[in-house]
Amino acid sequence: MALSRFRVTMNDGNTIPALGLGTYAPKSVPKHEAEMAVKVAIDVGFRHIDGAFLYENEKEVGQGIRTKIADGTVTREEIFYTGKLWSTHHHPDLVRPALEETLKALQLDYIDLYIIHWPVSLKPGKTKIPQDENQKIIFEFVDLRDTWEAMEKCKDAGLVKSIGVSNFNRRQLEMILNKTGLKYKPVCNQVECHPYLNQSKLLEFCKSNDIILVAYSALGSNRESPWIDEKSPVLLDDPVLGTIAKKHNRSPAQVALRYQIQRGVVVLAKSFSEKRIKENFQVFDFQLTSEDMKVIDGLNRNLRYLTLDIR
Repeated sequence: MALSRFRVTMNDGNTIPALGLGTYAPKSVPKHEAEMAVKVAIDVGFRHIDGAFLYENEKEVGQGIRTKIADGTVTREEIFYTGKLWSTHHHPDLVRPALEETLKALQLDYIDLYIIHWPVSLKPGKTKIPQDENQKIIFEFVDLRDTWEAMEKCKDAGLVKSIGVSNFNRRQLEMILNKTGLKYKPVCNQVECHPYLNQSKLLEFCKSNDIILVAYSALGSNRESPWIDEKSPVLLDDPVLGTIAKKHNRSPAQVALRYQIQRGVVVLAKSFSEKRIKENFQVFDFQLTSEDMKVIDGLNRNLRYLTLDIR
């Protein structure tokens, strides 16, 4: 099996690459760097690109993908792109227009996966995080079962191949799974997941319902305020990860990524550094022992890097 074809089958029969490139970047990072990162990643072997409307760089990410298709490195069918429905677009009549906006930015005819970014609805409008005069976020009640029906229609229309969710807990997943007239189950649930927050209970629940867990912040996270608690420990500096990495002649990041793959978790590695993008892809040619896995499981401390309720 070629490394770039290391894929996992989802409950709708489509497949998703086990390792993906995350494209979120702080506002301080120039947008064109997203295009560069995507091109480097595809050259290295990445075929799974994870993006979002919220990240405000889908135009550049799409340019990177289309450049590598145009030069013959990949075909469109080999690329797996994930887009996300933002919280201001949860009203059923706003779902398809939001997906069409993503397709227009990417200049693609379809995307491979579209997921509800967050199970919290915000007031519709042009502002991504609407606030009142007191800087309080303006929430909106939307029944996410209705949002899901609109997602199903986008799949039926051929605009997206697979549909899923992100940042859902067990109760919220059950609300969708138990919905009357459910046509398609979510194929995945993308959540924060790393050795300090291994999500073992949620992973078990997802597996029992044939839903793939996709891990973001798998290497910890950058220290961007206000999203991240700057006092939180740096995952990749953990001495236990360092010891295991040294034993395998690997980096702590490679060990953290390999850990997820061996758990059956699809994992995202976010980097705009050419060196680290290359390093992050080198995770298919070594194996952690069962003892390594147990030791890493033991690092769990239910620590969330993401401190805000909106992402």
